[in-house]
Amino acid sequence: MNSSEITQLKILAAKARLGAVIGTFHGKSGHPGGSLSAADIFTYLYFKEMNVDPANPKMADRDRFVLSKGHCCPSLYAVLALKGYFDWSELEKLRHVGAMLQGHPDMKGTPGIDMSSGSLGQGISAACGMALAAKLDNKDYRVYTVLGDGECEEGQVWEAAMFASHNNLDNLVVFVDQNGLQIDGPVQEVCGIEPLDKKFESFGFEVIKIDGHNFEEIENALNKAKTTKGKPTAVLAKTVKGKGVSFMENQVGWHGKACNEEELAVATKELQEQIERLEAEL
Repeated sequence: MNSSEITQLKILAAKARLGAVIGTFHGKSGHPGGSLSAADIFTYLYFKEMNVDPANPKMADRDRFVLSKGHCCPSLYAVLALKGYFDWSELEKLRHVGAMLQGHPDMKGTPGIDMSSGSLGQGISAACGMALAAKLDNKDYRVYTVLGDGECEEGQVWEAAMFASHNNLDNLVVFVDQNGLQIDGPVQEVCGIEPLDKKFESFGFEVIKIDGHNFEEIENALNKAKTTKGKPTAVLAKTVKGKGVSFMENQVGWHGKACNEEELAVATKELQEQIERLEAEL
């Protein structure tokens, strides 16, 4: 990637964060903190990595994505809107009765969602099934999933990891969004998961540690994953919960609440300024 491409991705990620803040405000609930920490990963996957077509969301040979930490869908929805799966205005209906975009991903109601998720641990399990299906059908599509670091306290995550390694799912990439905070506090205080790299290695994964806000590192990790044969890849991405909004960053209280009008104004101003500054670099 050249500097212009990186800047364009940064702009898209900032817009995705803005969409997440707007959506949760209008929904009067939701999970902005983890949505903002994972926005760069979603942006890179949909705008650089994955073979997908918004005009044909069910394309048979598309790459698959499963948001295992399904509560962090607001920024994923924003990325899907930016990609052209549906209109941006849908974000303002987030969590409303009868709306397309609900509080957790719904594969039956939302274009671009490959798996309904939200019950922690189940998303990675579904992703493993998709990756195995590709192997059995001799298909070339790849499968990507994003977990939360708090989610890695779930036993089902490790059952899925064992399955992925046993079946040599080298077409599977598992991102862990390591923002260090979960609903009840710091992950290490609630139920420490470190050393996470050694755990995934012991389950047979290729492990890559990155800065989850650095697009070059995300790209390098995914390129390495494509050349890794015979085993799945885990990308451990260090991130900042609430990234991009000053009063949300590293604050556990923003795990699961929406902005009020005053907070929305501050967050919108900060993100718009980021977007304008980045656009001026192009």
